[in-house]
Amino acid sequence: MSFFAKIAGKAKEGVQRTHDQISGMINPNHRHDEAHEKEADAVRAQIRADHRFESFAGERDLCSVKWHIDGHDYFWALSEIIDSARECIFILDWWLSPELYLRRPPAYHEEWRLDRLLQKKAQQGVKVYIIVYKEVTQTMSLGSHHTKEHLESLHENICVMRHPDHIGAVDTVQFWSHHEKLCVVDNHRATVGGLDACFGRWDTHNHPMGDAHPTEFRRTLFPGQDYNNARIKDFESVHEFVSNQVSILDTGRMPWHDVSTTIVGTVVLDLVQHFVERWNEVKARKYKNDQRFDWLALPHNVTIAPNEPVASRAVAWSGQKFRQHFHWEEEETPEYDNERTFEPPHGTCRVQVCRSVCDWSHGVLLEHSIQNAYIQLIREAVHFIYIENQFFVSNTGHDDPVKNLIAKALVERITTAHTDGKKFKIVVVIPEVPGFTGDIKKTPAIQTIMNAQYRTISRGGHSIYELLRKAGIEPLDYIRFFHLRSYDRINAPYPTFVQQMEERSGVSFHQAQIALARRWVGQSSAKWHPTTVKIASGTGGARDRGDPDNQTGGSIGFGGPGGFGGFGKKPNPEPLKDEGKAAVVEEVKMPESAEEAERLLEKFERGADGLRDDDPVADSVAQHALGDSTGLLQEKWLGTAEEEKAAFFTEQTYIHTKLMIVDDKRVIIGSANFNDRSQRGDGDSEIAIIVEDTDLFESRMDGQAYMAARFAATLRRKLWREHLGLIEPQVCESDQHPVTTFMRAAPVPNQDETQIDGPVLDPLSDDVTRLWNETAKKNTEVFADCFRPVPTDRVRTWEQYDSYSAKDVPIGHLVSDISLEEAKNKLSQVRGHLVEMPLGFLEDEKDAFPWNPLDPTLPIYL
Repeated sequence: MSFFAKIAGKAKEGVQRTHDQISGMINPNHRHDEAHEKEADAVRAQIRADHRFESFAGERDLCSVKWHIDGHDYFWALSEIIDSARECIFILDWWLSPELYLRRPPAYHEEWRLDRLLQKKAQQGVKVYIIVYKEVTQTMSLGSHHTKEHLESLHENICVMRHPDHIGAVDTVQFWSHHEKLCVVDNHRATVGGLDACFGRWDTHNHPMGDAHPTEFRRTLFPGQDYNNARIKDFESVHEFVSNQVSILDTGRMPWHDVSTTIVGTVVLDLVQHFVERWNEVKARKYKNDQRFDWLALPHNVTIAPNEPVASRAVAWSGQKFRQHFHWEEEETPEYDNERTFEPPHGTCRVQVCRSVCDWSHGVLLEHSIQNAYIQLIREAVHFIYIENQFFVSNTGHDDPVKNLIAKALVERITTAHTDGKKFKIVVVIPEVPGFTGDIKKTPAIQTIMNAQYRTISRGGHSIYELLRKAGIEPLDYIRFFHLRSYDRINAPYPTFVQQMEERSGVSFHQAQIALARRWVGQSSAKWHPTTVKIASGTGGARDRGDPDNQTGGSIGFGGPGGFGGFGKKPNPEPLKDEGKAAVVEEVKMPESAEEAERLLEKFERGADGLRDDDPVADSVAQHALGDSTGLLQEKWLGTAEEEKAAFFTEQTYIHTKLMIVDDKRVIIGSANFNDRSQRGDGDSEIAIIVEDTDLFESRMDGQAYMAARFAATLRRKLWREHLGLIEPQVCESDQHPVTTFMRAAPVPNQDETQIDGPVLDPLSDDVTRLWNETAKKNTEVFADCFRPVPTDRVRTWEQYDSYSAKDVPIGHLVSDISLEEAKNKLSQVRGHLVEMPLGFLEDEKDAFPWNPLDPTLPIYL
């Protein structure tokens, strides 16, 4: 094509985009104003009216559902499901990183990188259909363009759509995103939950923050961009997947807590319907004449129409038997036969799919069945409610920019319990600070969300706590809020070990990291095959040392310096004193071949020969917060005391879960946050499932015999045991660690652990309540004494805020006025990760956070 032809093409495209955008503004109802469109809307409305929660889908019985806590277990299960595909794979994700390792350590599981796995399945003839959110590139770095271009370059059977367009389209969308996390394989196995298949999500129950392995780089768990602390430095240029702008020598990563599910059974067809509707809607809008993108067939009940390849239109399925190909492990099932069909295994769960969708996201009229489900489940709760969520922004029923009424339902349910004199409890666990990097005092986005959450919980005149107290009810008797926080020790003593390894080997640690990056590159497609790697130089560990806020993790993270020693240079041991001094990012050429990279790594590691044995020194001590057989005080350190003190690090464990457990019987879990963006239906698109297990077993509730549902009760108990430090650490150091039932996808059942659930068995017992509250209180005190994180109840004004945190040490590190011995003694008392929410933070500061209901950008944060 000539230069002038390209110019003409671009001009024509620009005119069309302008025309489309103006058309959309003139007639925003253009998909629902013609007779056939109104008829289709009426059919959908009738279907929803016949279903609980006014959902597009009904309740499906005999399903098998498994929960998977944290990325270590979930991503292994996801890899199993994808690898089982014989015909098609559907993926719907907010952020998808093609270079994500689903099994770890990566050095032992290189073939289980997501792009390699999808390529293998495509080469086997499996069709792969992916929809990812098309981000606003000026405000976030999700790399959806790279995701599409890279994956589609691997094989013609892989097709990726990006949506929505933000300018120059009939359906211009500025604020909202596709937020679902969904994978379906062959129409019979699926995943739903809070975990995107992207960087920063993989984690173990230990929630380690250190990943430095000076003498054994093969044990690296978090390669390249996956070693991230969003409060220190935002993800940048994620297509440069081997680069890392956060120092692994002195800056801990941000731990990530999340929960997802794997599913088998008739409910999978509802998830298929959701994906197929979305795919066909986006195709009609963006790719109508592009032959690379198929029109997908809606699933159907073959008992009703056994000879029909597709359903003629959306139908309400009755949940009867359907035929599908099922593929299990060789030792578990007969060989796969293309001519045979198998009935799904009969599970014990009744499951219903709910969603938040509207015209922009799905081409349908408004549906907010997720909010309906939350409100109804709260109203129907008998004994207790447990909530984990990334946000907590809601309305108690007054005139406010926030419109979802989940908080109102909570207030009403507590009021009813108080009036009836019945014991009732609500426990909520949310992140300490929203997902933006920056000083709380200086970052409007953080202030807006924190203000909205405090206005929901305890301030502003119409909060949950204030309304209850006005009614003569002490809120702490019924509802309490908590966070999660972790600590670790980074195994990187520089002067006494790493520097000497550099001198003896002739290879710097920096060069070794560059060689390691070359290992992760593998055989990338030519277009996305990086030849250089970007590494931050200078001392990391703090965004700026004058910033008292060390609490700004998040699902994306935004801004802030951090890094480590430059090429062959010794990292500066002195903390930066001048506020705002950023690390320098160096772009360095990688070794030409993987063989050259391996030689450099081996040469550096041999630098320790004859120097000392590094095996006695743990690369992470995070396991001691759990039920480890040894303690922190038994850990060896072969460097100086000064180096060890500098190696300790703390960070919030970022809660990204979106679930609610009611009465140990019912669970709602999915992608939806507790805020308007997720709950109203006209904002972000979301998906969730409500699970009610009919497998009941004997338990206790408020000291009385009680029949609990296995799915709900075992999930709640495992979460509580993790948060209280009552589970064994997860070991993930080589290819020899065991594959547990918790890592296997449904329908393989989880191991029965009810015999060790005793300490958390009864959620209403005084003993369990005391254990929970006292553990949170003790952990909070220890972290405050050792690290002085904010927010905290010790800071009640901006003046106290400015003087509270230490300015002479990097953010997240031990304060200078505590000795190493005292710090270790205190940290050895930490159990689990549970800490209290500081409801008194800035409480004495009038108008601590601005709140302008007329601000046109307010919906972005709510």
